[in-house]
Amino acid sequence: MTPRTRTRATLVALVTLALASPAFAATTPPGVNIRWDNCFDDGGLMNKTFACNTNAGQEQLVVSLVLAEPMLDVSGQEIVVDIRSASATLPAWWAFKNAGTCRTASLTMNSTISASAVNCLDWANGAAAGGIGAYNIGARGANTARLVAALAVAADAAADLVPGTEYFSFNLNINNLKTVGTGSCAGCQNPVCIVFNSIAVVQPVPLVGVKLTGPSNGTDSNFATWQGGAGVTVPPGPWTGGGIGCPAATPTTNKTWGQVKTLYR
Repeated sequence: MTPRTRTRATLVALVTLALASPAFAATTPPGVNIRWDNCFDDGGLMNKTFACNTNAGQEQLVVSLVLAEPMLDVSGQEIVVDIRSASATLPAWWAFKNAGTCRTASLTMNSTISASAVNCLDWANGAAAGGIGAYNIGARGANTARLVAALAVAADAAADLVPGTEYFSFNLNINNLKTVGTGSCAGCQNPVCIVFNSIAVVQPVPLVGVKLTGPSNGTDSNFATWQGGAGVTVPPGPWTGGGIGCPAATPTTNKTWGQVKTLYR
């Protein structure tokens, strides 16, 4: 038996024992999390208030997930994050990536877990690579954007994951360039809602995936707010029924892993 086979056999045995234990019912339920500065279980903040008075520094959203069942040989993740502002149109300050936008290079993504993380684990043990494939502005309303991203590991770094554990996925970094002064981009003060719409956790052989949506805490861990998020109207969704507030993302269109990978070619 190879070391890899022994590791997987041990994992399966541990998962079987956990599922049979009454204590398992008390573990974290499945779903997704998005918080400022830290993972959800490490005390990440739901809201970020920024004075919008400097071009220095950056703000960081930390994205994580919790599985309902064990998964062996996890090789990648397909990610959808929705952004909606309280204003009639998406503020220029939130216009990223696309040519001609006000802050083209101010949104980046990385898969480096914080050295201070305690209660969440890096699903890929530092081996994940990927990035933002698209940032679609206005497709779901003039005040919206949808971020599509993906992460993957090499075949020999595929991960065996267990349920009930918060796994770090990636950071979204938003720098503060062009906030004030000449050439600044309007709208930093506008309330915004950022919703972790979904993540598909995939295995290569056979090519299958588990899609997670909704908050792992059952209420609000799937969204974060900027400047309080007041006045953001979201269409009816499965978690709160929509209305005023920052409750849920609009439905996402399912994509295969192959379709997502074409974004990086």
